[in-house]
Amino acid sequence: MYRIREVDTQDDEVTDSLAELHDVIFCDGTRAPDFEQGHWWIAFRGAAPIAFAGVVPSTHVANAGYLCRVGVVMPHCGHGLQVRLTRALEARARRTGWSTIVSDTTDNRISANNFIRRGYRLFEPVSPWAWQHTLYWRKELVWKSPG
Repeated sequence: MYRIREVDTQDDEVTDSLAELHDVIFCDGTRAPDFEQGHWWIAFRGAAPIAFAGVVPSTHVANAGYLCRVGVVMPHCGHGLQVRLTRALEARARRTGWSTIVSDTTDNRISANNFIRRGYRLFEPVSPWAWQHTLYWRKELVWKSPG
């Protein structure tokens, strides 16, 4: 039903799709990230892009990736796509050699519950980077041996 793939952000069509998804999902004026940094995934239903996620090197936590965005177009919410996208970026983070993934949520219970479901725990960063009432999340990546 849904297909998720890591995308090449050097391709202008890909960055256009990511920007369009961002605008549709985060229609509150949230600034779009730099899609040319880090690793990005798009989820498709047929040929239509309907969700995306990205992880970039953290500027706040050593040897960590920062899950900077994950979003699903409203009609496709509730099908586990946020969890599946998070799983894909965690696997990439392990291959990159990062030991941790960090992220944040502000007034978003659904994302907070998905982080909890994926094993993320609340933490207090030394230098908070978002709003006063933001929740900060951290997951230590367990190295999985092949086979």
